[in-house]
Amino acid sequence: MPILARLNKDPTTTLYTITIKHGILPLVVDLSGPLYWSRCPPVHRTIPCHSDVCQTFNQGIPPGTCTFTEAHLKCANPNDPCPTYPENPITGECAITDATTFTLSANATDGENPLFPVTFMPLGACSIEVLFTDSLPANTWGVAGMSRLPQSLPTQVALMFKMAKQFALCLPRSGGTGAAIFGGGPFHLMASPATSIDLTEDLRQNQIPFLKYSNNGGYYLHVNGINVNGEPVPFPPGTFDLNAGTGEGGVMLSTTLTQKLRSDIYRALFNAFDAATSGIPRAPAVHPFEMCYQSSALAVTRLGYAVANIELLLDNGRTWLIPGGSSLVQVNDQTVCFAFLEMTTVSRVPGSPAVLFGGYQFEDYLLFFDLDKETFSFSGPLAGIRTSCSNFNFTM
Repeated sequence: MPILARLNKDPTTTLYTITIKHGILPLVVDLSGPLYWSRCPPVHRTIPCHSDVCQTFNQGIPPGTCTFTEAHLKCANPNDPCPTYPENPITGECAITDATTFTLSANATDGENPLFPVTFMPLGACSIEVLFTDSLPANTWGVAGMSRLPQSLPTQVALMFKMAKQFALCLPRSGGTGAAIFGGGPFHLMASPATSIDLTEDLRQNQIPFLKYSNNGGYYLHVNGINVNGEPVPFPPGTFDLNAGTGEGGVMLSTTLTQKLRSDIYRALFNAFDAATSGIPRAPAVHPFEMCYQSSALAVTRLGYAVANIELLLDNGRTWLIPGGSSLVQVNDQTVCFAFLEMTTVSRVPGSPAVLFGGYQFEDYLLFFDLDKETFSFSGPLAGIRTSCSNFNFTM
């Protein structure tokens, strides 16, 4: 039976949190995070370094930005605590700590209503204070890694409850709530008027393969091109391709990093959107955004401000619609800005994606990940069917 937990958006950091630790303590949602890590009490259960559990838990964790020597991976004493390697997803700060089990709680659900509370104890990493900086929400207790790797929270929950290795995320906008559902559907949302919409069949029938890079547990999409207002943006063939060996390129989904585009992609999209919105009065740019508009000059629809739509062209003929509610960001009462940022040569490092598709672009969409089939699917903007991520039912 699927497990349901509440998501929120922190107004200060704009990060998404899941309330799953004892049902009250929030954890940052990291879609690429390899594992679960959290604050630990001074006295906690440890796992012997040479145990099968330790060897299995650390097997296949990619180095990411955290690189350690072989000495760090070995134990001088078989009874030493099992080492783990948590990483702050915003700063890249790493630590070597010990593995333990954590008590988490959420609700079983039938897709429409939460049924009863459940408690489970996944393996994770103790944190140290250096990982808790201003980059994370002030009241956060750790990070919930949601990657495709065997140590991630969705994989562990599926194994513990003998469920399908599937999960869904519905990221909320500021002030709203969303949901994480582990173990598959069904997925019911209340809509206006008071009716229930079941998105399960649509999500299961429209899956596309996600791409992988061996040095992280992230999810990449194969993008064939971009349209603005129905017109193709000119890109050379292979612009969005992922080099699976080096990790260079590709379109990576992220819940922790700001939406950024490699310079050649950003400039082409910027120019196309600029031309398609040339009749809208501009406003002075507001850092870090380059192009802004007077919000009073824009009509408002169910999908946000009425501007040119952006479409990502995906495999199997699927398109990801980015309407005004996702392509523009409100920066003050009078101004909205083009929500994408340029990935400059200074900010790029080897293995950088071509596009970081940030959480803002898929707020109020329902995302579905099947880790066994290595596929991904998504709803259209939920506002288009008169609902939102806030309309999951959390009331017993």
